[in-house]
Amino acid sequence: EQIVYAGDARFEFIMLPRNVGKRKAQIAAISRSSGDLILNVDSDTTLASDVVSKLSQKMRDPAVGAVMGQLVASNQNDSWLTRLIDMEYWLACNEERAAQGRFGAVMCCCGPCAMYRRSAFVLLLDQYETQLYRGKPSDFGEDRHLTILMLSAGFRTEYVASAIAATVVPDGLAAYLRQQLRWARSTFRDTLLGLHLLRGMNWYLTLDVVGQNAGPLLLALSVLAGLAQFALTGSLPWWTIGTIGSLTLIRCGVAAYRARQLRFLGFSLHTLVNVFLLLPVKA
Repeated sequence: EQIVYAGDARFEFIMLPRNVGKRKAQIAAISRSSGDLILNVDSDTTLASDVVSKLSQKMRDPAVGAVMGQLVASNQNDSWLTRLIDMEYWLACNEERAAQGRFGAVMCCCGPCAMYRRSAFVLLLDQYETQLYRGKPSDFGEDRHLTILMLSAGFRTEYVASAIAATVVPDGLAAYLRQQLRWARSTFRDTLLGLHLLRGMNWYLTLDVVGQNAGPLLLALSVLAGLAQFALTGSLPWWTIGTIGSLTLIRCGVAAYRARQLRFLGFSLHTLVNVFLLLPVKA
């Protein structure tokens, strides 16, 4: 990429002496930038031609500090897992982020396609750069932490569903579990850091944060109770199986109706991945 665009005056390439991670690379670029808006794009992401115009339109409101577009899997047809992740991204964007954005506070502007107000970002650089995790510089959760900092500074964060960014998603379970573990750590850590913000926000955002953190815990307790019943009595926990199965079908049915795509009924398979793989890894 550097060779192809080396003679183009619109671009300046900053070659760091070694791989210092996403956070320090962002800071190196932003420190050299001069534009009013900063667009963050992951290296495996392709933007639709109108993404920049649609995101920047939302940023015309000076109260907005950051805005994200909708993510889709560019390799969704590679395997059963990539198809599930593509549906997972649709739900995360068009249910979770869309609802949060309705109340002015998307809790995590995702890295593959996020635009920031440079003047706000510069004020937050020191806090962003010096974040620690267990006494060491943090090397994960940049997107969520930066969003929390934006909200703490008094800015709104928004979601634009029509700004489509296609990104490569994990096509194997090992890579997917590593990704989910990083995201889970970031969610739990930065949710705690952002709890003080909820007092000044709409009540829905409190409900959302409680649901995101208590939901997996309640699901895990239900699964453990069912396994205990089976181990102690030898009887299948039909009530637990039926409840989890019914809630899964309701959720997938609503998604299929909203997206007008029957494929979302197949997202029921993700519940098995969640129960038997994601929950143990996150625990």
